[in-house]
Amino acid sequence: MVWLEEMIRMDLNTYQMEALKTAIYPQDYAILYPTLGLAGESGEVAEKVKKLIRDDNFNISHEKKEELKKELGDVLWYIATLSADLGLTLQEVAETNIAKLKSRQERNVLSGSGDNR
Repeated sequence: MVWLEEMIRMDLNTYQMEALKTAIYPQDYAILYPTLGLAGESGEVAEKVKKLIRDDNFNISHEKKEELKKELGDVLWYIATLSADLGLTLQEVAETNIAKLKSRQERNVLSGSGDNR
């Protein structure tokens, strides 16, 4: 179980490097392949949540939470590979996102729509 303890403490860039070791797709389809996978896996997350509403009155059991955790891991894998295909680290993506959100919060525009608010 040592590997599990190491995984728990894994930072974003280490995760990305480990994920890339399992990335098997034609480089002719770099960017496109992980984008399509991201859309598919995000859809699987949405589908599982939809079924929680329909079948379980939105009660999230431990088993359902574990299923969602696995699907979220698949989403993260595709984000990691897509980011790498774009020449970005997960750390850069995360830091840019937090900076954007903090800026919106400071300007009181967290609500609303549009990327550049």
